[in-house]
Amino acid sequence: MITFHSIYTYLYWFFRPCIKWFLRKTTKLCELQRICYGEPVGYPRSHGVEESLNLSRNEYIKDLITYLNKLSDEKKLSGPMYKAALEKSVHVVVLAKKINPTIHRQFLKSFGRCVEHVWGYRQLLQEIESLRLTQFDSEDESHEEKLMKLWNKLKPDEPLTSRTSKQWREIGFQGDDPKTDFRGMGILGLDNLIYFAEEYPGPAGHVLSHSLHPKYGYDFAIVGINLTSMAYHLFKDGAAKTHVYNATKSLPSIRIFHQFYCYLFYEFDRFWLQSKPNIMEFSFIREKFENNIRTFLSNPSAVCKINIPVDTV
Repeated sequence: MITFHSIYTYLYWFFRPCIKWFLRKTTKLCELQRICYGEPVGYPRSHGVEESLNLSRNEYIKDLITYLNKLSDEKKLSGPMYKAALEKSVHVVVLAKKINPTIHRQFLKSFGRCVEHVWGYRQLLQEIESLRLTQFDSEDESHEEKLMKLWNKLKPDEPLTSRTSKQWREIGFQGDDPKTDFRGMGILGLDNLIYFAEEYPGPAGHVLSHSLHPKYGYDFAIVGINLTSMAYHLFKDGAAKTHVYNATKSLPSIRIFHQFYCYLFYEFDRFWLQSKPNIMEFSFIREKFENNIRTFLSNPSAVCKINIPVDTV
């Protein structure tokens, strides 16, 4: 059965070239210019440029997209290569769309920012995936140092008696050796926990104390790793683009992913306590929380920020 959406999509594709031609003739601006001049900075503008480029039938722009995809997939958008890629992107579009760079200097700047967002996001996905696939290795000294750092950040006044200890359960690991709990998200899960404890020590300490509540408590570290999985999938399916495009002024880095994770952890803790569940309801509460986050991220102006005042139990 043909749906309304499929009919709309067909008609849009069929008439799109005509609409673009008409608007170009009447406004004297190409679609990319209309987006950069007409849409607010952040997600509306960058996403609009992203869609316009992906729908373009111009061979030069198609080649440009292939070039940028390759660079970002190989994580080469940095240093001189990054600058060269931006310059090439602007140059190709100026020639392909016959834009006068002297008159439209603001467009060049705005378009370049959008390229940074779109392909910086794609490159960030590669970095996230690489960390996720890097399994925690007890033989790797740097991994062990990170694990000790996590303990010291969360329990600065309580020395760890030994590497394998029941003390790990105090911060929400399942057993005496945390290494097995990182299997699903690899070193990415550990990096996120450390970032939360290091960059937001106050909120992280409060969240840890909430997790120890005798009635509404939960496993801090295990939930933290689970939320890494949530953050990972929100980035991978593109739901987090609203936040990233709105929150960054240039090339997105792994820092924006860690900050987004901290927001999720902080908000989940509050949502959990407000729900007053027991641990057996975790899957239900998690799903409800993720749906709320996805609804929030569907707003083109969404930005995820931690509100520092922390509710007490």
